[in-house]
Amino acid sequence: MKNLAPVIRDVRPQVFVVPTDTPESDGTFEWASTTMIVVSISAGGREGLGYTYGHSAAAHVIQETLAPLVRGRDVMAVDACWRAMVRAVRNVGLPGIAATAISAVDNALWDLKAQLLGIPLVTLLGAVRDNIPIYGSGGFTSYSDAQLTQQLGDWAAQGIRSVKMKLGRHPEADVHRVRVARQAIGDDAELFVDANGGYTRKQALGFAADFARYGVSWFEEPVSSDDLEGLRLVRDHAPPGMDIAAGEYGFDVWYFRRMLDAGAVDVLQADATRCCGITGFLHAGMLCETAMIPLSAHTAPSLHVHLGCAVPRMRHLEWFHDHVRIEHLLFDGAAVPVDGELRPDRTRTGLGLTLKQADAARYAA
Repeated sequence: MKNLAPVIRDVRPQVFVVPTDTPESDGTFEWASTTMIVVSISAGGREGLGYTYGHSAAAHVIQETLAPLVRGRDVMAVDACWRAMVRAVRNVGLPGIAATAISAVDNALWDLKAQLLGIPLVTLLGAVRDNIPIYGSGGFTSYSDAQLTQQLGDWAAQGIRSVKMKLGRHPEADVHRVRVARQAIGDDAELFVDANGGYTRKQALGFAADFARYGVSWFEEPVSSDDLEGLRLVRDHAPPGMDIAAGEYGFDVWYFRRMLDAGAVDVLQADATRCCGITGFLHAGMLCETAMIPLSAHTAPSLHVHLGCAVPRMRHLEWFHDHVRIEHLLFDGAAVPVDGELRPDRTRTGLGLTLKQADAARYAA
């Protein structure tokens, strides 16, 4: 029987660099802009959109290595395209830039497949819930107490029931900043902290006890994510009610498996703009299912809202300040929370996103 599925015709990456609204930093890094790589893929008279955040070199990998590989393939065979791309970067090295490049293409392929079927992505994946909670994420170490208070307090006032702040750059000020954050959000909202691997093991254990006095219920990357023994140590000795989370730097399924096998986290994080796309994220979800560990999506809320409603063990999505700004600057259809939750727009096909070319042009690299 002849295959009547349309084939992939064109794969086009674009690079955009968006300055931050103020200087930003966390426990181990400082930045003043964010680079987004947007991929458009056409087939059957429709165009799919995918994106990643990372280095502009990912666009070169897409153009030179991945685009020639997927052109002419069956657009419905997303998994076959994904496996071909993973094999193609073996000698380049999968973790890092190559994984983000694959992520952008894979995300666009899923969007295109759903569009051609005339359904939202969440329907294609299979919804297990109608909406998914978010947590407000920012509270950068570069913020003053006043900035910290306003951002976190505004989120809590909007009905976002959990908020996260950055720590670890100036450890001597961290307990004070946690106290300021708790005062800003009141007693009813959950307070999360993220050290981005900025503490030593003993520092992390000491701060976990200090932060517990202010009701901190989530301690993200208290030590480096590469230190699985250290994460397990902190997890084993953290105060009751405080989850240890990590995984945002996972570029492949083996990273997640090692982290889960080590018993390093209470909650695994994954990011479909890094972990080889929606396909890789679904693999992480299956690992969490077998390990009976919750999964949380890192950043990119307008992408993860569909996954958040389709992956069974999802706990919540990160409403990350930078990516929220960028998605609303560059896309029509960007996600908007209601009562602290996101809901996929089922009136739109695919991801429901359209690049605003005229607005995006000012940020083109």
